[in-house]
Amino acid sequence: MLKVQEQRAESYQLRVADWITKFAGSMNFVYIHAVGFALWMIFAEKSPWPTLTLVVSLEAIFLSTFVMIGQNRQADFQQAKADHDFREQELELKTNTELTRAIHAMTAELHRRVIDDPDQRKN
Repeated sequence: MLKVQEQRAESYQLRVADWITKFAGSMNFVYIHAVGFALWMIFAEKSPWPTLTLVVSLEAIFLSTFVMIGQNRQADFQQAKADHDFREQELELKTNTELTRAIHAMTAELHRRVIDDPDQRKN
């Protein structure tokens, strides 16, 4: 888990992709685009739709790529976390099993000494 976070912090490209994805998922992104599209349609061209459609389509291609990068990175992080959790749970299970066996052995010995050995009770 820490390895994934370190790789993420070290890579300039991944930090840029994270920043773009974070910004593209914000309301500021929506507001800027609403104003930009309105200004474009009012002032930029007499027939804004063909050029605006091209710009918006290209932007959608790039944004979907950044979203997929973010999803892949999140999946890597989740896999690293799941692997870590699995190792920890396996260690805990092993420890619990050892404790259970030790308690069983002590209980069996106590039972043998107190109940099964009548000479032991008289002493």
